[in-house]
Amino acid sequence: MTNPFLDQLAELQAKIDEAKRLEIDPDFAELAQAELAQLSAQKQMLEKAAAQMQPAANREHDDNQTGKRGACTIEIRGGAGGNEAKIWANDLLRMYVRFAEMKKLRIEFIDDLIIKISGKTFFETDSASPLTPFEIFCYESGVHRVQRVPETEAQGRIHTSTASVAVLPEIPAGAVEIRDEDLEWQFMRSSGAGGQSVNKTSSAVRLTHHPSGIVVTARQEKKQEQNRKIALDLLRAQLWEIEEEKRQQEIGAARSVIGRNRRAEKIRTYNYPQNRVTDHRTKQSWHNLPEILEGNLETMITEIKATFEKVSTDQSSPQSNPKD
Repeated sequence: MTNPFLDQLAELQAKIDEAKRLEIDPDFAELAQAELAQLSAQKQMLEKAAAQMQPAANREHDDNQTGKRGACTIEIRGGAGGNEAKIWANDLLRMYVRFAEMKKLRIEFIDDLIIKISGKTFFETDSASPLTPFEIFCYESGVHRVQRVPETEAQGRIHTSTASVAVLPEIPAGAVEIRDEDLEWQFMRSSGAGGQSVNKTSSAVRLTHHPSGIVVTARQEKKQEQNRKIALDLLRAQLWEIEEEKRQQEIGAARSVIGRNRRAEKIRTYNYPQNRVTDHRTKQSWHNLPEILEGNLETMITEIKATFEKVSTDQSSPQSNPKD
């Protein structure tokens, strides 16, 4: 699994190196020392977080742990567009599920429009090593816009609807502090699939985190305890997402050229009349929209991933951080 803190650590190190060079200049020494202290504190915080998420590559039980740490949760929400936006959100969920099925990844349905994907798979373009779900889907976070004629549109007008996608890595318990007194648990009978054995017991869970206002639900398991764990994992991932965005703002750089994969960032348009899918961050387009919505995502994901990684490498190099 790609550690989401490593790019930020590289950016911080470049800033620390720059501050050290300024420290030699008597005119900037005092300012540089103050900046070094601040940057060093940020680096220490990120190193601690990175260590907690470090894949088990250096441990003997790597094969048993890496797949778990590479799992991710995909959460989709319908946005602007009324009922058509809800339909679009379900279309996106189906697209990701079909792709995961093609790649023989494990899929767990946590709640409406929320799935967890785990396992490993190979891409044809990168057969040397398997990829984890978070490595595959980490650049899918953001607003996905569709332009098409809805089935309910009698006059054939093209409508624009949106849905937001959040891809959250599996976060170790120690990486995010969650206090019991901040939590409110509610239990109810599951209304989802699973038959009478699910619906007869109060196995479904709704968890509210009062400091953040986040509410998560989990209902797919028959046992309440299992759903409690799933809800806590999902809450931990969403809290991590909030803290991650704060860290990026404090550090200041990270993906300014092609975006940060935030929930509210418009990243892609699916244009039915033109049979076109366009990623607005990388300025790439693909003219096989039906195939993409059927789950044939490997080419698109590979090309977007390559662009992001190239820009990230360029931004992390000393040449990309010249003196002002």
